Amino acid sequence: RAVESQSEGQCAPVESLWRRYSEFELLRNYLSVTYPHIVVPPLPEKRADFVWHKLSADNMDPDFVERRRIGLENFLLRVASHPVLCQDKIFYSFLTQEGGWKEMVNETGFQLKADSRLKALNATFRVKNPDKRFTELKHYSDELQSVISHLLRVRARVADRLYGVYKVHGNYGRVFSEWSAIEKEMGDGLQSAGHHMDVYAASIDDILEEEEHYAEQLKEYLFYAEALRAVCRKHELMQYDLEMAAQDLTSKKQQCEELATGTVRTFSLKGMTSKLFGQETPEQREAKIKVLEEQIQEGEEQLKSKNLEGRDFVKSAWADIERFKEQKNHDLKEALISYAVMQISMCKKGIQVWTNAKECFSKM
Repeated sequence: RAVESQSEGQCAPVESLWRRYSEFELLRNYLSVTYPHIVVPPLPEKRADFVWHKLSADNMDPDFVERRRIGLENFLLRVASHPVLCQDKIFYSFLTQEGGWKEMVNETGFQLKADSRLKALNATFRVKNPDKRFTELKHYSDELQSVISHLLRVRARVADRLYGVYKVHGNYGRVFSEWSAIEKEMGDGLQSAGHHMDVYAASIDDILEEEEHYAEQLKEYLFYAEALRAVCRKHELMQYDLEMAAQDLTSKKQQCEELATGTVRTFSLKGMTSKLFGQETPEQREAKIKVLEEQIQEGEEQLKSKNLEGRDFVKSAWADIERFKEQKNHDLKEALISYAVMQISMCKKGIQVWTNAKECFSKM
């Protein structure tokens, strides 16, 4: 909920709101279309992926639902901390309005601005002069996604093995406890060693739950890679539209020059038609030249506008990408250090368990 004070006459925001996952998707789609130059924070996964085999992949599993709820809360915090997105009125109404929120989003007409996938794909293959920086950024986002995907798969395999190791300690505990029952002099030592093993084995669930927290942080940047590519695709579309406008303007200027001089530089159906059925009258030619001159003037203004729009987009997008990189470096560094500290702590606990067991055996 929004915490800032309300103006006089405004209703106070409700204490709590129910929002479905689809409403979060609608909000993110709106932000992506309205702010094409911004790396919009991603939503958490709708269905579990990269999970170790003992963890449920069911999207209705209470543990998964809770992790997704935390992820959605993190998404809201990311948007709220962004210098531009936090000021959006639709985002504010998402946090404060019980009803009518969807209607307000649809009234913005953002879906009409959304570029189709086919047009985006077309632009990717037909842009003649792509911006090198955005091309490199797209390659970087692909590599980032690949590396994090591999890291998450490795972590899932390690979690499986770790689970097995801890459960083996549970077997040690059971065997030592059973053994202590038939030994008089060694019984107490075996019983104590078995107790240490049981406590160690039982701690695996809390450990893997903490591990899952770090995995979710990595997954966020797995999905951020797609947000980066989305900015690159929008730039490609703008570049494609700019190149098409420049090409159309060049074509019209050539037509105008051909009509003015009476020469045809390139083969065209019109040229063949005029040769077969006779030349146009001077009046017809003058009228066509006038129309073309108006179209050329309009095209030049449009090209100038598209050039300015493109430069503004690049400037704004690159500023936001730099902000994202700084955030990414900080977050991933913190998550990886915390993960390393957790692994070190786990290993120390393992050493301590066997040290305690050694002392138990020594006292027998």
